[in-house]
Amino acid sequence: MALLRQVTKTTRVLSQCQRLAVANQQRCRTYAEMTFTFASPSDIYFKESKVKQVDVPSFSGSFGILPDHVPILAVLKPGVLTVFEENSSTKYFVSSGTVTVNADSSVQILAEEAHPIDRLDTSAVRENLAKANSDLTSAQSDSAKAEAQIAVECLEALQKAMEGSSH
Repeated sequence: MALLRQVTKTTRVLSQCQRLAVANQQRCRTYAEMTFTFASPSDIYFKESKVKQVDVPSFSGSFGILPDHVPILAVLKPGVLTVFEENSSTKYFVSSGTVTVNADSSVQILAEEAHPIDRLDTSAVRENLAKANSDLTSAQSDSAKAEAQIAVECLEALQKAMEGSSH
């Protein structure tokens, strides 16, 4: 009788393991099913491409997007957007824009400006940041101060992104 119970219990455990393995396989299949479009006015980086994950900086906080993410609309803030493909990841600096995650696991990111971080010139960023800080301290009007402040914030985020990608 004890042997029969043991066999029955083992059969149930094996059955549960098989169901979990099938569920895990299905999850893995849907993991690669996120359709991604990422563009700026001057470039299209991804057009309905299959990616694994996208990490985005937004004003409501940085977050990662995986397939089956809850639908959401968000506003990009200056920072690093990272796209994870099958065996690699690519980092882009984005200045601003929008993020749309749809119920069908499609994602669209439209950035006002976007540039691969590995193509940016560190010394040019440093020079432009110094100029923007100078413009901020010498600005006379409120609109000139606001423009200079935006430039400083964007260039500081760009500098931070470049420093973070070199490690």
